[in-house]
Amino acid sequence: MKISEFISEKEIIIGLKATEKQSVLDELLQLLEKNGFLQSRKEVLDTLIEREKLGSTGIGQGIAVPHAKTDQVKNLVCALGTSEKGINFDSLDGEPVYIVFLVLAPSGATGIHLKALAKIARLLKDKVFRNYLRMSKTPQEAYQIIKDDEDRLNNIG
Repeated sequence: MKISEFISEKEIIIGLKATEKQSVLDELLQLLEKNGFLQSRKEVLDTLIEREKLGSTGIGQGIAVPHAKTDQVKNLVCALGTSEKGINFDSLDGEPVYIVFLVLAPSGATGIHLKALAKIARLLKDKVFRNYLRMSKTPQEAYQIIKDDEDRLNNIG
């Protein structure tokens, strides 16, 4: 499984406008809605907010990986947003978030949901990768960084 198979340049926002968790989630969901991936943006937003109440998906080191299973998507779908200013995401380390990787999976898709989260975590654990992603100027550049890093990791093993 490759994350680049579940995200394209059209699902990437460089320079998120929002600076608070709920607004950022909505900004990314608007993009997915515009691209025809969601049936009800409000319902998915409510689901994500409920998930955040269980514990922040701001995992530290400037990263958040909000995720949910919902009947509002037909297939696994991802969206990526980067922020120059930083986002108040109630992160575990108390620091602002600069990279938000949103993952939505169909309600019954536990396996693929967990595999996607593991792949994203593996990519984001690399500080050099995170820095390149934060420095990307266009969605095309960010997508290529993801693709290149996945190819590199697959070649390693």
